[in-house]
Amino acid sequence: MLLDWHALGVNLLRLGTSELTVSILEKVLRPVAVYLLLVFALRAFGKRVLAQLNPFDLVVLLMLSNTVQNAIIGNDSSLSGGIIGAAALLGMNALLVRWYYRGAAADRWLTEDDVYLVKDHKPQEAALHKLRINIGELTARAHERGFDDLGEVETAVLYPNGTIYMKGGESTDSARLNELLQQVRALRQEVAALRR
Repeated sequence: MLLDWHALGVNLLRLGTSELTVSILEKVLRPVAVYLLLVFALRAFGKRVLAQLNPFDLVVLLMLSNTVQNAIIGNDSSLSGGIIGAAALLGMNALLVRWYYRGAAADRWLTEDDVYLVKDHKPQEAALHKLRINIGELTARAHERGFDDLGEVETAVLYPNGTIYMKGGESTDSARLNELLQQVRALRQEVAALRR
């Protein structure tokens, strides 16, 4: 049977349910199109989702899977339709991941640079606002990584894969305290020397 391009276009682009039969090509194109849409949408808008999952983000991700379910395989609820859709998803994922990890030059269009959330012990308000991460959430991430206070975090970097790396260092308050303690010790030694 020859491919009916009109039926394929109608099935892919018309809103609502389709009355036409779903071809194998359509069963491949549907999951690939939805996969690419979600990958690029999450890369563009979901950096915060990748960095940390709050209840709102989790609900959105769960609802996304249910929302696009019928768009992936259409009206076909057969085993073969599901297998073809799953194979198309896995194949597209394998191709995209393989291409994405080819090297720095090849994936430049898909990646973003690292984003500093804290730099030199100072929260980067513009970056936090853009990513919609509040100080409370960032402090909670610092606590998860063993810091007692956000002031102990010298740098916090959000990597493109959603991982937040935090590096500790002496804050300016800690440095001042240590300096004062050294001065007190020096004064004690001077007083002890004068008493002798």
